[in-house]
Amino acid sequence: MKICVSSVGDTLDSEIDDEFGMCEYFIIIDPDTMKYEAILNEASHSPTGTGHQTAQAVVDMGVNVVLTGFVGHHGLHILQSAGIEVITGFEGTVGEAVERYKTRFMAQDKR
Repeated sequence: MKICVSSVGDTLDSEIDDEFGMCEYFIIIDPDTMKYEAILNEASHSPTGTGHQTAQAVVDMGVNVVLTGFVGHHGLHILQSAGIEVITGFEGTVGEAVERYKTRFMAQDKR
């Protein structure tokens, strides 16, 4: 499984970026090992279509879940159409978000 978290920085201690389409980085994490890769969001400085471009980039990365503060409807449609689970409303650090996801959602799946 791969989780993508929108982030303002390139580590697990970075704060979540509350705007998915405009985030500076994607942190791609394996929740089992917590190994991660930070990827610069090249679409974040595009004058138009950032949500669409960002969502397509994440789809191309093969992630299963996106954790973020907010996703616009264009980006949300693209992600969900690709079968990616999108969970909004996250705050705090990237690492904290993944731990909350594991506790709330992954634990439910194991019941």
